[in-house]
Amino acid sequence: MSGISFNNLKRLRIINNLTQEDIAEKLGVTRQAVAKWERGETKPDIESCIKLADLYQMTVDRLLRQYDQPENDGDGKYLFGIVKINDKGQITLPVECRKMFHLEPGDNMIVLADEDKGIALVKV
Repeated sequence: MSGISFNNLKRLRIINNLTQEDIAEKLGVTRQAVAKWERGETKPDIESCIKLADLYQMTVDRLLRQYDQPENDGDGKYLFGIVKINDKGQITLPVECRKMFHLEPGDNMIVLADEDKGIALVKV
């Protein structure tokens, strides 16, 4: 199970608006086990992978490979994953995103915002 990424598990949990406690309860494991999976300290066993795949309504293969590439449902919209804002208010865009949109160091971006829909970046 070397292909499974703690980022996949955390992203899927967050996208589905679930807590670690929710996952633990649904899978019959401890919250600490879920936290360790998400930190990459341990990997879920195959039985837990099957339950996770069922929970997220996908195959085990897709669960393990879900975010190796940006998620795209064919509508031109992509999910590149989760980024963290550092203490200076900066984010690092995932490599796949920078490659797809040909973003290079020094490029200028316009920051758009909608209080209901969120923030968007547009290359100038």
